[in-house]
Amino acid sequence: MDRRTGRQETYETFEQVLQRRVARRKFLMSSIGALPALAAAGSLLKPSEAKAAPVDGLNFAPISLMKNDQVTVPAGYRSQVLISWGDPVLPGAPAFNNATITPEIQRQQFGFNCDFLGYFPFSHLPVSQQDGGGRNSRWGLLTVNHEYTDPRLMFPGYDPDFPTFNEVNTEIAAHGLSVVLVYRMYDEWRYWSGSRYNRRIHGETEMAITGPAAGDPLMKVSYDPSGTAVRGMLNNCGGGKTPWGTLLTCEENFNQYFGNASSLTADSPTAASHARYGLPSGESRRKWERFHDRFDLSKDPNEPFRFGYVVEIDPYDPSYKPKKRTALGRMKHEAAVTTIAPSGQAVVYMGDDQRFDYIYKFVSQGSFNRSNRSQNMELLDAGTLYAAKFNDDGSGEWIALVAGQGMLAEWTPAEVAIKTREAADLVGATAMDRPEDVEVNPTTGKIYAAMTNNTRRTAEQVDAANPRASNRFGHIIEITETNNNHAGDSFQWEIFMLCGDPANVEAGTYFAGFDPSAVSPISNPDNLLFDSAGNLWIATDGQPRTVDGNDGIYACPTFGPDRGFVRQFLSGVIGSEIASLEMTPDDETLFAAIQHPGEGSTILEPSSGWPDFNLNPPRPGVVATIKTGRGGRYIGS
Repeated sequence: MDRRTGRQETYETFEQVLQRRVARRKFLMSSIGALPALAAAGSLLKPSEAKAAPVDGLNFAPISLMKNDQVTVPAGYRSQVLISWGDPVLPGAPAFNNATITPEIQRQQFGFNCDFLGYFPFSHLPVSQQDGGGRNSRWGLLTVNHEYTDPRLMFPGYDPDFPTFNEVNTEIAAHGLSVVLVYRMYDEWRYWSGSRYNRRIHGETEMAITGPAAGDPLMKVSYDPSGTAVRGMLNNCGGGKTPWGTLLTCEENFNQYFGNASSLTADSPTAASHARYGLPSGESRRKWERFHDRFDLSKDPNEPFRFGYVVEIDPYDPSYKPKKRTALGRMKHEAAVTTIAPSGQAVVYMGDDQRFDYIYKFVSQGSFNRSNRSQNMELLDAGTLYAAKFNDDGSGEWIALVAGQGMLAEWTPAEVAIKTREAADLVGATAMDRPEDVEVNPTTGKIYAAMTNNTRRTAEQVDAANPRASNRFGHIIEITETNNNHAGDSFQWEIFMLCGDPANVEAGTYFAGFDPSAVSPISNPDNLLFDSAGNLWIATDGQPRTVDGNDGIYACPTFGPDRGFVRQFLSGVIGSEIASLEMTPDDETLFAAIQHPGEGSTILEPSSGWPDFNLNPPRPGVVATIKTGRGGRYIGS
């Protein structure tokens, strides 16, 4: 095996993969006839008349690929802008005005760009006892990641070679996370500006470092000699929600914020690790290190070791100090979805979003206590981290990354937490095509992992789990844990979807065996979501470059006679990706993150005007979509 690429010595051809998968699907179809047909749990899915419903419960008329500058949804649905960059979040925050923005103002306003969305309902319990189990679909807290900034779309006259002190500090303030109280008034969603629950977390917010890496020498820097506290979180992309009602927000491409790795000696272990995580040898593109020493590796070479983690936040408690949970490993985290194993252990699935990197899971040492929320709050600080190995015969194994054992015999627990990629390299995990979101189907317990693309995979590097060379379109893998035990160490897997335009024969599309000519073109799957009926909702990132249409949201049954029948539900705007999607517990509202509208252009000559058009530059934001035509009241009634 080539441990860097994860390629096996022998592998199936693409045609063999499909032949085996189709044969298996036919067998499964004959054995699942007793399963209930997918039924809509809420009005986003529910038809006006039951007799008009297809068996999968997805009853909208699919839209086509579009290239316009408006969010588009099917007939009978309404999409509205809920909140956008610069909107007031904290009490007393001014209204958006990019001509007068400062770091102090930005720290009070909705940040730039928006990725993972989490809806946390209020239940009947006191706030201190909220556990995320409430079903309130009309009042709740919406958490929104602010992944990164694009100064060309923020500041008139921005010069990338000479950013100003104010511009850099405003960018740092525009990163992080917003927590806003949202509520539904009849057929409209609003957010409550200045609510006491609202919060802005940014690139300077003090956070705790917990777990095995806390206090390790590699975590000690000039401003924190203890190695237990860090300033801010950066490039928070995907995320997840825990069963105890906290947010897991994931740091992804943190490497771009640091510069001058060449200042380290070439034979330094620190330099080798920084190279494995892609830190630039010279000046960074953002040039923050000109103003802040902690981003300059010649001055604080350990600071990057303090980024690239899953951060846990209690959205119900505005005073909660965010914690970087190092036991979940350090990587370009795309997502962190939590489920509870039969043993009661918490299991977190994660993807490392880079070409030829890995899928992971973490199994907690302790057990989830449904009746004691406080007992669960440190559950993610101790446990075992695993990397996935996909075998060509459809089997798989979770390889434990345990310090002091096997290939990691000379490693410490802190090193596994800090140099996770290098640990996975050593044990022979399977290198994947940019693993992004990983989600658990609430109906079947199966796991679905999105591989967005990998145009650098050669024909010699193809394997069964990554069956296409120069993979432009991406694919989705379905994983079934042995005995449905999410804490176990083995699984079965199969290709669920090979994305692309079915009209393009060379794309080699495959949709769980469903007739490709009947589905919507879909490419570059990024973020995933399940509704309560077990239908898979897919958000894309990269379609303008592959299927000539805006990125969008698609829905697809995962079992039953319409398994694999994917249809487009929403289309984004020019230059944007659909970075995240979220539903209320009743499935009546779909929230979507419209990230980087107008990307590639400038504030003086923007390619998109969304959402304000002639009034303001393009502003990333969140939209809410509901079904219409029932008098604006409870759509599910």
